[in-house]
Amino acid sequence: MLKSDFLLGFSLSGFQSEMGLSGVDSKSDWWVWVHNRDNIRTGIVSGDMPENGVGYWDKYAIYNKAASELGANTLRLGIEWTRLFPDAAKDVKVDVQEDGHDIVKVNVTENALLEMDKIANASAVQHYMKIFQNVKDNGMKLIINAYHWPLPLDLHDPIIARESGLKNEKNGWLNHNTVIEFVKYCAYVSWKFNGMADQFSIMNEPNVVFGNGYINVKSGFPPAYPSIEAANLCKKHIIEAIGRSYDEMKKFTKKPVGLIYANADYVPRKSEDSDAVEVALYNDRYSFFDSLIHGDMKWVKIVSEAKVFGEESRLNREDLKGKLDWIGVNYYTRNVIKKTGDGYRTLKGYGHNAVVGLPSKDNRDVSDFGWEVYPEGIYNVLKQYHEHYHLPLIVTENGIADSLDKLRPKYLVSHLYQVERAIEDGIDVRGYLHWSLLDNYEWSSGFALKFGILGVNLQKKSIEMRASALVFKRIAENNGIPEDLKWMSL
Repeated sequence: MLKSDFLLGFSLSGFQSEMGLSGVDSKSDWWVWVHNRDNIRTGIVSGDMPENGVGYWDKYAIYNKAASELGANTLRLGIEWTRLFPDAAKDVKVDVQEDGHDIVKVNVTENALLEMDKIANASAVQHYMKIFQNVKDNGMKLIINAYHWPLPLDLHDPIIARESGLKNEKNGWLNHNTVIEFVKYCAYVSWKFNGMADQFSIMNEPNVVFGNGYINVKSGFPPAYPSIEAANLCKKHIIEAIGRSYDEMKKFTKKPVGLIYANADYVPRKSEDSDAVEVALYNDRYSFFDSLIHGDMKWVKIVSEAKVFGEESRLNREDLKGKLDWIGVNYYTRNVIKKTGDGYRTLKGYGHNAVVGLPSKDNRDVSDFGWEVYPEGIYNVLKQYHEHYHLPLIVTENGIADSLDKLRPKYLVSHLYQVERAIEDGIDVRGYLHWSLLDNYEWSSGFALKFGILGVNLQKKSIEMRASALVFKRIAENNGIPEDLKWMSL
């Protein structure tokens, strides 16, 4: 069973769920990206439009009440940067300290925040206040996530970036200006919404931003320009942005400030592949967190030595030590790894690389996204984080694309069972937030993939109850998986 203060609920993203009725948010790179005719024509994006979505911006009271009635005691909601500052806030100047190419301080004063407040979109600020107050009125705690991928178009024009070979001025996370503006924005979020939040997250899945934007370019993420050098520079700048944002947010809030990360369980195909798994884990996970927890940036040597976008950077960053109060663990499936010489590769037919409509190569169920169902992986990931960093953990996303709701009930129970197992083994897991409460706009895939525990009729904007929602309600009522549902954990 779960503790009485265990955070049980759902996560939602602004860009994915807010639009659909009023409140169109058109000043971001993602808006331009999914509306681009060439992207639609070539199939990089679906052609579905976020302005036809589930309309959380208008129907938040109905959706929040539905979450509460299902037994949720927590919601994780995102704020869209471009709603508050459609053109960023470049005219508000702050002191920036750099050591060579490293940003070691961005000093955001209260006077700077007061200046930002004058140019902020006041109606959007007040609307978010209403949404957050409604969460509280429904008896739920609130985790505010400051950033879930869209950047102001004034900082990142993904079409021009792609066409110019990333040599344009508005090239997003490749530019120090984006780091500085991001820190100002996060400081504003903590200052303005401190009274509403129970916890803050600086960013959701930074590894998806640099991984899909510059390496896995077929995923349809902006700017879809293949460059390992750009991916590594983007990673470096995002780490600095998180570290500097933590410093400035903690000036204005005593609430815990964390980071949410996308995780797979890395599994060796055979015993001789175990060393390759360790390399993969370092590259994809520990290099990022070692930077923000220990100040260990030895991986950044590849940025310093890069012929393109090279930036000299120190390998030991005292200014980046201890920049997280908690870690948000997003988990959906595994990656199966095979050693190849000094490197490794991810095998097809398993994990994220299974085939829609067919069982995985291990004869496991596969989602509508082509992701294998592998519940034991969430235990492994939680245990690894606990052993490496000893910070509080929250499962901030876990769910399945399942339009028929055939796999989701068992998926929910089997994964939450592994979370309960982790807690019993002494791992400090403080919450489980299902992805997601509602069907939503799945980025470049549009509306085809149904992740909601509640369906939504896009024409009527009405809730369509699913069996998995009732399973969640039973779990919430019993403060853990009841005995008559435990058969689904096997």
